[in-house]
Amino acid sequence: MELVPRKRLELYTGRAHPSLAQEIAEHLAIDLGEPHLQAYPNGEIHCRYDSSVRGTDTFIVQTHSSPVNDSIMEQLIMIDAAKRGSAKRITAVCPYYGYGRQDRKVEGREPITAKLIADMLAAAGADRIMSVDLHSGQIQGFFDGPVDHLVGMPVLEDYIRAECSDGNVMIIAPDTGRLKVAERLAQHLDGADVAAVYKRRSRGKVEARGIMGDVAGRRCILVDDMIDTAGTICAAADILMENGATEVWAMATHGVLSDPAIDRLKNSSMTRVVITNTLPLPSEKQIDKIEVLSVAKIIADAIEGIFEDTSVSEIFGGENQS
Repeated sequence: MELVPRKRLELYTGRAHPSLAQEIAEHLAIDLGEPHLQAYPNGEIHCRYDSSVRGTDTFIVQTHSSPVNDSIMEQLIMIDAAKRGSAKRITAVCPYYGYGRQDRKVEGREPITAKLIADMLAAAGADRIMSVDLHSGQIQGFFDGPVDHLVGMPVLEDYIRAECSDGNVMIIAPDTGRLKVAERLAQHLDGADVAAVYKRRSRGKVEARGIMGDVAGRRCILVDDMIDTAGTICAAADILMENGATEVWAMATHGVLSDPAIDRLKNSSMTRVVITNTLPLPSEKQIDKIEVLSVAKIIADAIEGIFEDTSVSEIFGGENQS
């Protein structure tokens, strides 16, 4: 007996950010599968796929948004259901990877929770992980399987090109740790100038101490992987304006926007805050300053590349490995 193997792609989503998954499905020209997720009265989550996943290449999309622990647990349950349903390969698509900042021990008796999340995904049955702009590249090594690290830079780059045709742009790293990312973006923008903010943390507060570079008379664009409480980005914006910047924008892949971020952004000297839709933006956090760009096509292209066994790195010209 001879059987010609056939591949079938199945795409499912949890309840954390269904609109992003729907947009990904539209780019792939497929329908989202139905996982029939429900919560029991005691809070336990149940999943049952409405059609067979046997032998399929299954992609389970779940961004780790608030409540983070619920989002992660729901994805683990979906992965386990696909594994027990005999899916051939399971990819955990985590546009925002939860606990990414806990990637090392700063002091004794601390966990490395980013590694724990990778272990949990593997234990549930994930064969590979896909994420966008991990907080640090070393997280890729926490998972003993392929990790597809996507970057949101192409989306941000296209926005800057469209909105800053005058060329008076300076890319700013909000701290020295993000300087490499700022330099890479500047190179794509025809060699735009780069500067960095020197900051210091003291008793939980962020204090911007100075600017490495001349920003006078320039439109300054702060670039970071995420905006959480917005303390760092707002402190950086203030010192940029004090040093003669004509305008300050902030751009980040992940808009976590934990309290008191929205109030800080409203009252900040920044005129625009540009984020992507790796995380949902609730209506109560939608303010005039915030613009949301979509990374759905980037994720869809990566999913298509994995399914067809072609290179994902080529989508980003090989610049997605750090």
